[in-house]
Amino acid sequence: MLSRLLLATTNRGKIRELVRLFEGSGVELLLPERELDVEEKGGSFFENAYLKAKAYYEAFRMPTLGEDSGLVVPALEGYPGIYSSRFYSLEWGGVEPLEGSRDRANIRKLLRLMEGLQDRKAYFLTCAVVCLDNAGLWAEGRCYGEVLREPRGEGGFGYDPIFQPEGYTKSMAELRPEEKDLLSHRGKAIRRLLELLKMLK
Repeated sequence: MLSRLLLATTNRGKIRELVRLFEGSGVELLLPERELDVEEKGGSFFENAYLKAKAYYEAFRMPTLGEDSGLVVPALEGYPGIYSSRFYSLEWGGVEPLEGSRDRANIRKLLRLMEGLQDRKAYFLTCAVVCLDNAGLWAEGRCYGEVLREPRGEGGFGYDPIFQPEGYTKSMAELRPEEKDLLSHRGKAIRRLLELLKMLK
């Protein structure tokens, strides 16, 4: 099994969760010396995760973990989807002014577009890709639930304050970190990826 993996991200929220999820796995996560400007031009979470993993692998020449995640809302034609991190800036649905953080702008836009909608079903999706010398591995995780009508909770990041997982009465941002890791899309993807990594000689 691999002993070290470079993370193809500088997103603090993702790094925090990934470090937790790899704890006790025997795999050391390394942060890149510099951030690369990788254009996420793929048409799927898998393609964007692969583009990031490949770019960092080629720059630093070591096994690299790339990950792409987002919130999919079927009632909004699948948006924010692969555009989740920059949803506020899309022409689709109208550009949302960037007042405060990007996360807050994204949430404001999503809630605005969902005003009056009864179908509030949604799911988080993560695709994680490991780029190796002559091969690659990937895994996917999903977490189903619904979009709340207003933000709740201070934990997590991204759309966590307005997402309530199936079977829970709390938002993702109201869950303890260990609770979130058990049911989250990222937790499911990384646990599956670790199973695959254990198969490597």
